[in-house]
Order: sequence, then structure tokens, then C-alpha cells
Amino acid sequence: MARYLDPKNDLTFKRVFGEHKHLCISLLNSLLPLKEKITSIEYEPTELLPEVLRKKDTVVDVRCKDSTGREFIVEMQMYWSRSFKSRVLFNASKVYVKQLDVARAYEELRPVYSLNLVNDIFEHNMPDEYYHHYKIVNIEDSEKQIEGLEFIFVELPKFKARSFSEKKLQVLWLRFLTEIYDSDVVPAGLDADANIKEALGYVARSAYSDAELATYYRIKDLDMREVSALSDAEAKGVANGEAERAQLQQALAAQAAALAAEKEKAAAALARISELEKQIKQ
Repeated sequence: MARYLDPKNDLTFKRVFGEHKHLCISLLNSLLPLKEKITSIEYEPTELLPEVLRKKDTVVDVRCKDSTGREFIVEMQMYWSRSFKSRVLFNASKVYVKQLDVARAYEELRPVYSLNLVNDIFEHNMPDEYYHHYKIVNIEDSEKQIEGLEFIFVELPKFKARSFSEKKLQVLWLRFLTEIYDSDVVPAGLDADANIKEALGYVARSAYSDAELATYYRIKDLDMREVSALSDAEAKGVANGEAERAQLQQALAAQAAALAAEKEKAAAALARISELEKQIKQ
């Protein structure tokens, strides 16, 4: 059996970046276009509760705030869908607006950065570009910007390291996410950085209990089912025309919601198991 688990899995990703602040800081500093580097963070609730009852409740993978008040959202998305960008915008906007709870004036609102790691290709007309940076700018003069929201999308399948000896931290983190996939060995040069080497320990199979491994494979199965459902719907949509494609997309959205709910139940069950294990050890 493989020695290392896939760090893109919901369980392992949150273990690495949602429980170890210095690793999260390292990832963010390496991938975000920041004028000032992050020096410290505090984790924030990942469940973005609505301000009004019966409005939409959403959950992100990792959310944190640095010492200057800047907010950061990190999402690991296993497949691409048309609605994903809208969901990213929705979540970042909720985080930005929620600052009004504590800020005294609009000008005191701090920027929100949304980092989205996508294990799929969505910009097919840009075969050599895997890193996409979005911000609000003047169309005539892109140097003029409305600060507040910035979005980074990384197409992981497009990323290819130029050489195994390249030590740039962004390259090493992307190699960690793309080259460790139920692996038996660590690819050459990947453990050159202390943070990456530590992260490898958190995705080692030996670091997980049998119950946690069962959850890992359950989440993996759900991800594969989501990808398969999307692929089938797209194939049928092409064959049957736009009208039926719309119906299939609605059905897919309902199926994806059901799978997401099932995944959340699995994560909740894991949390309960982990808590019980802690109580037993005490």
C-alpha cells in the first residue's frame, strides 16, 4: 500500500494547511501576489454563516486572518464546474462584508485574498498558463485598481516543474500538491525545504488511524463520483442539445449538492472520532 496519501484530499489538505499555521503561511506567501509578506495568522471559522436566516450557508477549506487584518481563503477544488467562480466570488464577498461587524468605517475594510487550487483544466485556450490572477481594475488603465478583493486560480494539471533541482518555494509547494498522489517515495528534491519535509509527514499513511483512513477513502470516492457525474452530464449534453443539457446541469447540481452533504457528514464523523480518541488518551 502507498506510503503517502494525496495532499489534495479534503482530509489531508485540511490536516496540513488547516492545522499548522506556519505551513499555511508558507503556502500563501509563495502563491499570493502580496506586497507585504504574511508573518502570523489566526484561523477563522470556515463555515460562512448567512447574516439573515434562510440565506445560503457555505463552507470553505481554510480561512485565516493575518496580523494586519487581511483575510485569506484557501480552497482545494478537485474538479471544475461553471459555478465555481461564482461560488468563489460569493464566499470572498461574504468575508469582506462581514468585516463591517468590527470595522468602524468602509475605509477600514481590509483586503480579502482567495486562493483556489484546482485539480482540473478550465482555461483550455491558455495551454501554457496555470496561474490566473483576478482583481478589480479600470479597463482602460489596469494600474488603477479598486482594492478589496483579489482572486488566484491555479490549474494544477498544467503545472510542470522545469527541473527537480529548482528550489523556489512556489514550485516546491505545487510539486507537493501534484507529485504526491498515493505515492511510495518522495520525488527528488521535494524535501529540500523544511516546511515541505514537515508537510510530507502529515500526509504519511502512518499518521492516520484506521477510522481516518476510512474517511480519506470515502472522500476520495465521493470526489471520483462527482467528476464522473460531471463528465457524463457533459457528454449527454453534447449529444442531446442545449435544452437537455440545461436539465442535465440542474440534475448534476442537485447530485453535487447531495455528494457535498455526504462529504460534510463524513468530515463531521471524523471530527467526532478524533475527539473521542483524544478523550480516551487523556
